[in-house]
Amino acid sequence: MSAQLDMLPRYRRITAADLDAVVAIEEAVYPHPWTRGNFADSLAAGYHCWTAECGGEIAGYTVVAIAAGEAHLLNLSVAARCQRRGLGRELLNFVLKLARDYGAAKILLEARPSNAAALALYSSAGFSRIGVRRGYYPAGGAREDAIVLERSLQDRDS
Repeated sequence: MSAQLDMLPRYRRITAADLDAVVAIEEAVYPHPWTRGNFADSLAAGYHCWTAECGGEIAGYTVVAIAAGEAHLLNLSVAARCQRRGLGRELLNFVLKLARDYGAAKILLEARPSNAAALALYSSAGFSRIGVRRGYYPAGGAREDAIVLERSLQDRDS
């Protein structure tokens, strides 16, 4: 069981000035991280790109595309120093509210089968497995499937 955060996160939109810090976290927590270009493209596309700050530092971030009554969670990451303290769940709850506020009736995402922590978080938040994308993720010299998860955003408290 994870301990509660010492401080509640403060959310704000990611700006170009945040990209170095966001990319540094991304590179530290993933073997196949998004590039600076992926984040810049997300900003340029108008996706919902947000940081979660604790103690004045970026502790996590998320990227969500919302259109046509549907949200697609593209990235949700927490700095290694802040993991196992409830920030991932707080950030996910922020995303669910954001998607609802922008009219999404459901939210989808992909997760690696090897990412047990993410799968446990999403399962505990009411996501259900709806499919598999074969060879979706890079994995060394091979590819790893993605588990596709979905959750309704209608009539939910969180």
